[in-house]
Amino acid sequence: MDLSLTESEAAFRDEVRIWLKENHPGPVPEGDDAAEFEFRRAWQKEMHEAGWTGVSWPEEFGGRGASLIEQAIFNEELAYGSVPPPANVLGLVMGGPVVIAHGTTEQKERFLEPILSGEEIWCQGFSEPESGSDLASIKSRAVKSNGGWKITGQKVWTTYAHEAKYCMFLARTDPDAPKHRGITYFILEMDQPGVEVRPLRQITGEAEFNEIFLEEAQVPDENVIGEVGGGWQVAITTLMFERAGLGAVAVVGLRRTLEDLIALVREKGLESDPLIRQRIAEFQIGIEAMRLGALRTLTATMKTGIPGPEGSLGKWQWGKYNQAMTEMASEVAGPAGVTVGTDASYRFLRSRANSIEGGTTEVLQNIIAERVLGLPKLR
Repeated sequence: MDLSLTESEAAFRDEVRIWLKENHPGPVPEGDDAAEFEFRRAWQKEMHEAGWTGVSWPEEFGGRGASLIEQAIFNEELAYGSVPPPANVLGLVMGGPVVIAHGTTEQKERFLEPILSGEEIWCQGFSEPESGSDLASIKSRAVKSNGGWKITGQKVWTTYAHEAKYCMFLARTDPDAPKHRGITYFILEMDQPGVEVRPLRQITGEAEFNEIFLEEAQVPDENVIGEVGGGWQVAITTLMFERAGLGAVAVVGLRRTLEDLIALVREKGLESDPLIRQRIAEFQIGIEAMRLGALRTLTATMKTGIPGPEGSLGKWQWGKYNQAMTEMASEVAGPAGVTVGTDASYRFLRSRANSIEGGTTEVLQNIIAERVLGLPKLR
């Protein structure tokens, strides 16, 4: 495999790099979650007006029609340039691609443009209090009613639900069907009677996650994605886009974290410590292996248009290495590593979620074992 960029890909990289340098929005406001989110929404609107959102989406759906390689280049340049992410990350990475893959013509016309511009923010209503890892055991139910559906249930760990206009929502429409069947995929409007959002305060003090409580919330028939009862396959597509989207920028993020860790080691005068040097070398090797694996996954995705289960490996590796490096940074930092408000302590605390969010490590290991390696199922 030739891993060097083609002439056109190098030109695309340079175009992205120059535009970001000339249009960098500056630092994100700190200490005010709402102000930060609106800053990122305005930044996404500016990117969209310049044609830099949905880079790999087909042109007929408002994207740039770039290749997946170019999308990966774009994501890398965002990370290298320390550019804040757009506000509508879940809509861009999951919602839009799922509508493109499974939606009707009318759904594509209605939902895709507001996702790209950031006008309508999306969230993801999958996890429930008793079925986070076992997604197919969801209990939220949808009952047919007057040309639509009434949904009752509860979701948890819903990122940006307090900012979202729409939610990618799974509910059980046939309680008598086997658990992987009888599930339907809805686009739920959040601003309506019967939907209550409650913030979940994290160990870092932030509240980007939420609980959602629903009591006969309404969804029209035209907001069903795919077939009624066929939501499981649409959900799997969503999760594969999620993990592939994470993997696209994870390697660059890990490299920056490793650079920061090395700088901290040197600041503390520990660069000659043989044990620390060994751990740094292990991180470097692991991150490079992850980069090569991500390129293999990208090659497979280019053949089918939809990410495969291999994306679970990148998410697992990202969580593993990020947690290990933030733990080491906390150790090296000394008292600052456990002092509230320091960078080292914040990174350490936030990384605790890495092995849970976007699929727990245990679930990802099962997916890799069963669907990638073909090993016998656990049960």
